[in-house]
Amino acid sequence: MHIILHQPEIPANTGNIGRTCVATGTSLHLIEPLGFRLDEKSIKRAGMDYWEHLDVTRYINFADFQEKHPSAKIWMATTKAKHVYTDVSFGPDDFIMFGKESGGIPEEILVDHEETCIRIPMLPAIRSLNLSNSVAIVLYEALRQQGFDQMQLEGELHRLHWKNN
Repeated sequence: MHIILHQPEIPANTGNIGRTCVATGTSLHLIEPLGFRLDEKSIKRAGMDYWEHLDVTRYINFADFQEKHPSAKIWMATTKAKHVYTDVSFGPDDFIMFGKESGGIPEEILVDHEETCIRIPMLPAIRSLNLSNSVAIVLYEALRQQGFDQMQLEGELHRLHWKNN
Protein backbone atom coordinates (compact mmCIF):
# COMPACT_ATOMS: atom_id res chain seq x y z
CA MET A 1 0.00 0.00 0.00
CA HIS A 2 0.97 3.61 -0.49
CA ILE A 3 -0.06 6.79 1.31
CA ILE A 4 0.21 10.16 -0.44
CA LEU A 5 0.15 13.40 1.54
CA HIS A 6 -0.56 16.40 -0.66
CA GLN A 7 1.14 19.44 0.85
CA PRO A 8 0.96 18.44 4.53
CA GLU A 9 1.31 21.39 6.91
CA ILE A 10 1.75 19.99 10.43
CA PRO A 11 4.91 18.01 11.23
CA ALA A 12 3.33 16.05 14.09
CA ASN A 13 0.61 14.71 11.77
CA THR A 14 3.18 13.68 9.17
CA GLY A 15 5.24 12.11 11.95
CA ASN A 16 2.28 10.07 13.18
CA ILE A 17 1.48 9.02 9.62
CA GLY A 18 5.11 8.06 9.04
CA ARG A 19 5.04 5.89 12.16
CA THR A 20 1.83 4.21 10.95
CA CYS A 21 3.47 3.58 7.59
CA VAL A 22 6.54 1.99 9.23
CA ALA A 23 4.27 -0.19 11.41
CA THR A 24 2.33 -1.41 8.38
CA GLY A 25 5.04 -1.64 5.71
CA THR A 26 3.36 1.15 3.75
CA SER A 27 5.25 3.60 1.53
CA LEU A 28 4.78 7.33 2.15
CA HIS A 29 4.76 9.84 -0.71
CA LEU A 30 5.01 13.55 0.13
CA ILE A 31 3.94 16.14 -2.42
CA GLU A 32 5.47 19.58 -1.88
CA PRO A 33 5.37 22.20 -0.71
CA LEU A 34 5.52 20.91 2.85
CA GLY A 35 4.58 23.17 5.75
CA PHE A 36 7.77 22.16 7.61
CA ARG A 37 11.35 21.07 7.01
CA LEU A 38 12.47 17.45 6.85
CA ASP A 39 16.02 18.04 8.08
CA GLU A 40 17.40 15.87 10.88
CA LYS A 41 16.81 18.46 13.64
CA SER A 42 13.17 19.05 12.63
CA ILE A 43 12.49 15.33 12.35
CA LYS A 44 13.88 14.66 15.84
CA ARG A 45 11.90 17.59 17.28
CA ALA A 46 8.69 16.09 15.90
CA GLY A 47 9.56 12.75 17.56
CA MET A 48 10.15 10.94 14.29
CA ASP A 49 13.06 8.78 15.46
CA TYR A 50 11.82 5.89 13.28
CA TRP A 51 11.98 8.06 10.11
CA GLU A 52 15.12 6.22 8.93
CA HIS A 53 13.00 3.04 8.61
CA LEU A 54 10.36 4.76 6.49
CA ASP A 55 10.07 4.23 2.74
CA VAL A 56 9.43 7.89 1.85
CA THR A 57 9.59 9.75 -1.47
CA ARG A 58 9.15 13.47 -2.13
CA TYR A 59 7.70 15.10 -5.25
CA ILE A 60 7.78 18.70 -6.45
CA ASN A 61 4.03 18.68 -7.20
CA PHE A 62 1.17 16.34 -8.13
CA ALA A 63 2.18 16.38 -11.81
CA ASP A 64 5.64 15.13 -10.80
CA PHE A 65 4.01 12.30 -8.84
CA GLN A 66 1.77 11.37 -11.80
CA GLU A 67 4.74 11.41 -14.17
CA LYS A 68 6.63 8.96 -11.93
CA HIS A 69 3.57 6.73 -11.32
CA PRO A 70 1.53 6.96 -14.55
CA SER A 71 -0.57 3.83 -13.94
CA ALA A 72 -1.14 4.30 -10.20
CA LYS A 73 -4.62 3.58 -8.83
CA ILE A 74 -5.20 6.56 -6.54
CA TRP A 75 -8.02 6.75 -4.01
CA MET A 76 -8.63 10.37 -2.98
CA ALA A 77 -9.78 10.74 0.62
CA THR A 78 -11.98 13.83 0.85
CA THR A 79 -15.01 15.06 2.75
CA LYS A 80 -16.47 16.00 -0.66
CA ALA A 81 -16.69 12.39 -1.94
CA LYS A 82 -19.87 10.48 -2.79
CA HIS A 83 -18.43 7.04 -1.89
CA VAL A 84 -17.63 5.71 1.59
CA TYR A 85 -14.17 4.18 2.05
CA THR A 86 -15.62 0.85 3.24
CA ASP A 87 -17.61 0.45 0.00
CA VAL A 88 -14.58 0.21 -2.29
CA SER A 89 -12.12 -2.61 -2.97
CA PHE A 90 -8.53 -1.65 -2.32
CA GLY A 91 -5.72 -3.44 -4.13
CA PRO A 92 -2.34 -4.21 -2.54
CA ASP A 93 -0.51 -1.67 -4.71
CA ASP A 94 -3.09 1.12 -4.49
CA PHE A 95 -2.31 4.67 -3.41
CA ILE A 96 -4.51 6.55 -0.94
CA MET A 97 -4.14 10.31 -1.11
CA PHE A 98 -4.93 12.84 1.62
CA GLY A 99 -4.81 16.64 1.38
CA LYS A 100 -3.36 19.30 3.60
CA GLU A 101 -4.91 19.92 6.99
CA SER A 102 -6.34 23.36 6.18
CA GLY A 103 -8.01 22.58 2.87
CA GLY A 104 -7.79 18.96 1.76
CA ILE A 105 -7.00 17.89 -1.77
CA PRO A 106 -7.51 20.75 -4.26
CA GLU A 107 -10.78 20.53 -6.17
CA GLU A 108 -8.80 20.90 -9.41
CA ILE A 109 -7.37 17.45 -8.69
CA LEU A 110 -10.56 15.92 -7.28
CA VAL A 111 -12.71 16.80 -10.29
CA ASP A 112 -10.59 14.50 -12.49
CA HIS A 113 -10.87 11.58 -10.03
CA GLU A 114 -14.56 11.57 -9.08
CA GLU A 115 -14.95 7.77 -9.16
CA THR A 116 -12.01 7.16 -6.84
CA CYS A 117 -12.90 9.84 -4.27
CA ILE A 118 -13.78 8.29 -0.90
CA ARG A 119 -14.92 9.68 2.42
CA ILE A 120 -15.08 8.72 6.08
CA PRO A 121 -18.67 9.12 7.36
CA MET A 122 -19.16 11.65 10.14
CA LEU A 123 -21.82 13.97 11.50
CA PRO A 124 -22.43 17.08 9.39
CA ALA A 125 -21.54 19.50 12.20
CA ILE A 126 -17.82 18.67 11.96
CA ARG A 127 -15.66 19.87 9.06
CA SER A 128 -13.17 17.01 9.07
CA LEU A 129 -11.19 14.55 11.17
CA ASN A 130 -7.54 14.92 12.11
CA LEU A 131 -5.30 14.00 9.16
CA SER A 132 -3.30 11.29 10.94
CA ASN A 133 -6.49 9.71 12.29
CA SER A 134 -8.03 9.74 8.82
CA VAL A 135 -4.98 8.04 7.31
CA ALA A 136 -5.06 5.33 9.99
CA ILE A 137 -8.78 4.68 9.53
CA VAL A 138 -8.64 4.28 5.74
CA LEU A 139 -5.26 2.54 5.60
CA TYR A 140 -6.28 -0.12 8.11
CA GLU A 141 -9.45 -0.84 6.14
CA ALA A 142 -7.34 -1.29 3.01
CA LEU A 143 -4.95 -3.57 4.91
CA ARG A 144 -7.88 -5.52 6.39
CA GLN A 145 -9.13 -6.15 2.86
CA GLN A 146 -5.68 -7.56 2.03
CA GLY A 147 -5.83 -9.90 5.05
CA PHE A 148 -3.21 -7.86 6.95
CA ASP A 149 -0.59 -9.52 4.74
CA GLN A 150 2.74 -10.06 6.56
CA MET A 151 1.49 -8.29 9.69
CA GLN A 152 1.61 -9.76 13.19
CA LEU A 153 -1.93 -10.79 14.09
CA GLU A 154 -1.35 -11.95 17.68
CA GLY A 155 0.51 -10.48 20.63
CA GLU A 156 1.89 -11.75 23.91
CA LEU A 157 1.87 -10.40 27.43
CA HIS A 158 5.30 -9.18 28.63
CA ARG A 159 5.39 -10.51 32.20
CA LEU A 160 2.53 -12.99 32.35
CA HIS A 161 0.93 -15.57 30.06
CA TRP A 162 -2.61 -15.69 28.70
CA LYS A 163 -4.73 -18.14 30.72
CA ASN A 164 -6.33 -19.78 27.66
CA ASN A 165 -3.21 -20.70 25.70
